[in-house]
Amino acid sequence: SSEVLEAIENVIQGVFQSLAQKKAPVLTVANRTDWRNIEFKDSVGLQMIPGCTSKQIRSDCPQSARRFALMLKILSMIYKMVQSNTYATKRDIYYSDTQLFGSQSVVDQIINDISCMLKIPRRSLHVLATTKGFVAGNLSFTEEDGTKVNCTCSATAVTVPSNVQGIKNLTSHAKFILIVEKDATFQRLLDDDFFNKVSPCIMITGRGIPDLNTRLLVRKLWDSFQIPIFSLMDADPHGVEIMCVYKYGSVSMSFEAHHLTVPSVKWLGLLPSDLQRLNICKDALIPFTKQDENKLASIQKRPYIACQPLWKKELEIMAASKLKAEIQVLTSLSSDYLSRVYLPNKLQFGGWL
Repeated sequence: SSEVLEAIENVIQGVFQSLAQKKAPVLTVANRTDWRNIEFKDSVGLQMIPGCTSKQIRSDCPQSARRFALMLKILSMIYKMVQSNTYATKRDIYYSDTQLFGSQSVVDQIINDISCMLKIPRRSLHVLATTKGFVAGNLSFTEEDGTKVNCTCSATAVTVPSNVQGIKNLTSHAKFILIVEKDATFQRLLDDDFFNKVSPCIMITGRGIPDLNTRLLVRKLWDSFQIPIFSLMDADPHGVEIMCVYKYGSVSMSFEAHHLTVPSVKWLGLLPSDLQRLNICKDALIPFTKQDENKLASIQKRPYIACQPLWKKELEIMAASKLKAEIQVLTSLSSDYLSRVYLPNKLQFGGWL
């Protein structure tokens, strides 16, 4: 915490020095969303390059003066929380003065900018993300406040903790981890008691694009147990994008790649080639939209696809067919096909990429 306080004090000192010299204070923030500032490293995923370009948030410029003021406001809130050892969610910060901030996304972006500027992970700034992910299966752990959580015996999923860094005493006999894209599929596997039937496993879902805590938990499970991690996504560009976020990270959070990415994630399904192999009826598939085509084209150009020839092939099948499918398409074969046939066969015979 002293490191965080010192980093904030240095920023404020810089503001004071500028004012003392009759200069307009400026905050310098890295260009987080610029692909030119990102490099791909097989063992880490997408990470920010050391000498990346930055942008200045000036206090004397009409376009950025408001942002400058909001950054100082949030820095002061963070400083107080670290000093008093209290925590707040991003929503708490937004609701502390909704008129001032204007929208939740403004708060989210500023907090990420501050984290990147100070080179300090968001959790160390005492800002917690609101969790939307669920975890279930062969896992138990103790939360930071001493609450014991057992995911094994519950028929309902456990919400991913809001302070993943603080959890300890993780124990599991799981043979693998299964990341499930969507909540509906996750609930279906839970109802089918999937994590006990095949072999003990841990199931986790970020319910779409994963929030920070879900990604941190996947990383923590990987660090703790070093067991295979498989992903079960829709056979569409959006599903591939989500899987890539778990595996390689995202451009906007590339400055935190070392804590978040899990490059060992395998693509278990739903593969575009599975749709042909299982003779899924064409009527059950969904035609691409223009948005799907653009998203797929952009994924195919990404640096990590070049080192994944088998993934490349699957994306080419998808691009050629211009058809996509949700995991639920398997119910056209039989209602429990996913948990009774598809996943057990894939896991037994190594049907992942």
